[in-house]
Amino acid sequence: VAIAFADAGAQNFKNIAQPVRVFRWPVEGDHRAPDRADARPPPPLPDKPSVAVLPFDNMSGDPEQEYLAEGVVESLTAALSRIRSFFVIARNSACRYKGETRNVSEIGRELGVAYLLEGSVQRAAGRVRVTVQLIETAGGAHLWAEKYDGAIDEIFEIQDRLSEAVAGAMQPSIRLAEIARVMRKPPQDLGAYDYAMRAMRHVWTLEKDQVARALELLENALALDPDYPLALALAGWAWAQRAVYAWVDDIADARAHAVRLAERAVDLSSEDPLILAILGAVHTLARNHGTARVLLERAVAIDPNAAWACNRLGWLEVYRDRPGSADAHFERSMRLSPLDPLNFNNYVGMACARQIAGDFSAAADLFQRALGERPSALWIYRNLAPALLAAGRRDEAEAAGAVMKAAYPDLTIRRFKEAMLFTPATLESIAAHLRALGVPEV
Repeated sequence: VAIAFADAGAQNFKNIAQPVRVFRWPVEGDHRAPDRADARPPPPLPDKPSVAVLPFDNMSGDPEQEYLAEGVVESLTAALSRIRSFFVIARNSACRYKGETRNVSEIGRELGVAYLLEGSVQRAAGRVRVTVQLIETAGGAHLWAEKYDGAIDEIFEIQDRLSEAVAGAMQPSIRLAEIARVMRKPPQDLGAYDYAMRAMRHVWTLEKDQVARALELLENALALDPDYPLALALAGWAWAQRAVYAWVDDIADARAHAVRLAERAVDLSSEDPLILAILGAVHTLARNHGTARVLLERAVAIDPNAAWACNRLGWLEVYRDRPGSADAHFERSMRLSPLDPLNFNNYVGMACARQIAGDFSAAADLFQRALGERPSALWIYRNLAPALLAAGRRDEAEAAGAVMKAAYPDLTIRRFKEAMLFTPATLESIAAHLRALGVPEV
């Protein structure tokens, strides 16, 4: 009989010293095995030490301190990613396990890694304690554990020591002198760090209201430390989104403001891969493709595990009408971060590649898959509706067009071409189908 039990992970029980793995009977009388035809197979283990930094627990008793645990995870992931002999899962995939009690072997299979790093952060009375442990996913063995205490203004030094210790525990043959790690420049004011970490989750949503909230927080950070590179870079990316998704009236001004902020960030921190990737993305949106490629490839050279930089390289190929080479970058991005909430954007990129290649039905299916993962990304309908019409799926196209017009009541062909970054030939091809759906010229 095909019966699927739900794996509830390791659970703690009274009078039992060790956690016990629990399997639950299916609910609502549905005992059939789930259809996994569309599920991706578990990724294979890389041929080098592989690790995911799981979300750290906030032990402070104050939900407002959650950002501090997120900041430690972000810094550790970035530091380990720059060790070229490691394979590190991007933070956005690992954060999917926040608040879950899962079996380490199962997580290892899902992410395709041999090691997990987990821990907790506690802040009290101006001091911080970070507790970490390194676990082997194959057998659940605890390979290494450590506790770090210090003043809150020593948090960057603690993160530094942590990354060195984890690297040594995973691969003792790596000498410290060989660890290619370039830490981000810390802010002069810890309040700026606080605001930037709070903004981080909002800026990556690619949603209008969330990005507006991110900018509010980043403005607070820059008021305290005007030369904080991470805050400048994130603000630059937020303004770039406002331009490409047509969330502002003056698209050209938003794009120029994004470039100014991102270039200032790189001037202050020229070796930070995230900042380089953001500037590369912004230059892509400014149609400076040569500069964008140099910056994005440099980001990947510094951090071979930079999933988002791979995503942006894919988009760069899309905007240059190179659909075949674009797919390789999007696939690489998803392997580096298989559970990333931003993977919907990889599907959008692959859909655009199919749209450029003239495979309109496949493009529409991928756009719809992306919307299935992120229904609130209404900007996708600007591509979905014309792709459906080009594929001969008129009823679906008109339904998608209605959603598009509701989300963008002022949409015109001229405004579409101003915001979007495709080649003139591709823009006109898409615009022809938008006209057929009733979008006015001006």
